Amino acid sequence: MNQCYTTILIVLVSVLFTFCSEPKILNHENKSLILEKYKEKVREMFYHAYNSYIYNAYPYDELKPISCQGFDTWGSYSLTLIDALDMLVILGNRTEFERVSNLLEKTISFDKDINVSVFETNIRVIGGLISAHLLSYRLYIDKNSNELDVTKIKNLDPQWPCDGSLLRLAMKAADKILPAFDTPTGMPYGTVNLKYGVPKGETPITCVAGVGTFLIEFSALSRLSGDEKYEKAAMKAMDALWNHRSSINLVGNHINTVTGQWTGVDATIGSGVDSYFEYLVKAGIMLNKPELIEQFRTFQRAIDKYLLHDNWFFWANMNSGKKTLPLFSSLEAFYPGVLVLVGNLKQATKLVDNYHTVWRQYGGLPEFLNVQTKTIHNNREAYPLRPELIESLMYIIESQRHDLKYVEMAIDYVESIDRISRLDCGFATIKDVKDHKLDDRMESFFLAETLKYLYLIFDPENFLHNDIASSDFRIIKNNRGECVIETGFFFFNTEAHPIDGASLECCQALRSEKDDSEFLPKLIDRYVDLKFGRNSFGDFDKRSDFKTLNQEYEEFRQYLFKKEAQEAQEHENYCKGKKEFQKLPEKESLSMLREKGHDFPFSCFLNDSFSIRVNSYDSFSYFP
Repeated sequence: MNQCYTTILIVLVSVLFTFCSEPKILNHENKSLILEKYKEKVREMFYHAYNSYIYNAYPYDELKPISCQGFDTWGSYSLTLIDALDMLVILGNRTEFERVSNLLEKTISFDKDINVSVFETNIRVIGGLISAHLLSYRLYIDKNSNELDVTKIKNLDPQWPCDGSLLRLAMKAADKILPAFDTPTGMPYGTVNLKYGVPKGETPITCVAGVGTFLIEFSALSRLSGDEKYEKAAMKAMDALWNHRSSINLVGNHINTVTGQWTGVDATIGSGVDSYFEYLVKAGIMLNKPELIEQFRTFQRAIDKYLLHDNWFFWANMNSGKKTLPLFSSLEAFYPGVLVLVGNLKQATKLVDNYHTVWRQYGGLPEFLNVQTKTIHNNREAYPLRPELIESLMYIIESQRHDLKYVEMAIDYVESIDRISRLDCGFATIKDVKDHKLDDRMESFFLAETLKYLYLIFDPENFLHNDIASSDFRIIKNNRGECVIETGFFFFNTEAHPIDGASLECCQALRSEKDDSEFLPKLIDRYVDLKFGRNSFGDFDKRSDFKTLNQEYEEFRQYLFKKEAQEAQEHENYCKGKKEFQKLPEKESLSMLREKGHDFPFSCFLNDSFSIRVNSYDSFSYFP
């Protein structure tokens, strides 16, 4: 008996010593090696999930990883295949991308007598197809050149990025859900029949996210194709939500899209509302619409006033502001990422630190947690491998230059998911985070979002991280002319499908400037103007690609110097009226303020976390 106790004691001491003496997994010396190791680990996880779907579930929408079979969920689109398509480009898998693209062209039909979710069809199918279309050129570029003639590439449409088979598929899908927007308010129904439109007797009640999560995808379609109907429909829905906010600037979670009456008056940043706030910010930047950012700022002030409690957001009545439920929902973990985009890094990190404590306790985020009692809400103990916290972490890591603390969080998420959810046939939803029982489902967003964001965290040099100041632009030649893309700043829709904003500008410009022989030099000059803060004109003059433009640069340079000084004065005058500048001494100059980290005018309004550069006192642009 004593020998048994002695043995147990030795084992316990050994385990304790190992645990306490284990060095931190990361330090500055081995960071690059660890990043590479986990990048490859996430790559392997993706292909394990992807191949499991292909071999066991295709052509169904999603995989059942326990029973190793497929089933349809959101419309019988082979959804996982579409959702994962742009990830194949990010991983550089040209062979599989081409195979799947050709397969989708031949097999996907949107002319079916089937009811589908308008919201899910948009973010997963339309967003996935647009993103795959816009990223496809990456598989054909010459890394030693910044030019690409798409007319010479067999697998790209001669009018790319303004046309292409995947883009046409996305437009067909959008055309099928557009009838949902035919309401007195402009806010869409939640369901349509692909063949017959809005079903007879369909409820007009839908969630806020189901109204306000279309502008990124629909504006991309309009600006690529030239057909304004998509962006107009999405913008009308956004305007309707804004006009139906309460007197204290909150929105509920469900609304009648026919009458405009609120049927759910709980205000939250999470379930049912989340991506509306996300799209106000992302679309506001992508489309150069500062009024959308202003709307978010208005909501943000009300959210902080009525919902915020000890770095958690409770639910509250949208009309009175009275708190109603002390609930945290896993979907609201998107919010810190949005805060990073608008410059509130301090609050973003506090929130992520809170959410991480929940993850550490359970190995995942339960759908709902009662913050006051620290207990999981009834029957909401699942973690379906959601991406929201990981997306927010990605933005924080980018802004913090891969701070070791947050990289270690990401490592924790990878290890937890791999250890708890991996099966022979993919990765399973965690049915209960308390005992780690699994459910027989692998959501398509696990490949589209969760693994994508994790991969990008561990791949700091990935082209999707480029911002305006660091990006080398690329000149595209198609049969309409030439334009500039890849100027930095890709916009992720709420399903993590990246949209290159410069490609949208490219197609708009080619349509409006097709007869202007000086268009390309002007476009390059305008882009160089944006990069002026970090790259000198001399650097661009030395590039052999632009020798023919040197004379034009000399003249344009003088114009820019004059314009820069004029705008600096406008920005300074504009910002002096803002609260944060009222206490500054009059002697503070523009250059001195900029050295302190202020940008104009969006230090009053929106920071330059991603080098968003102001080009006039009342607008801003990621692209000329």
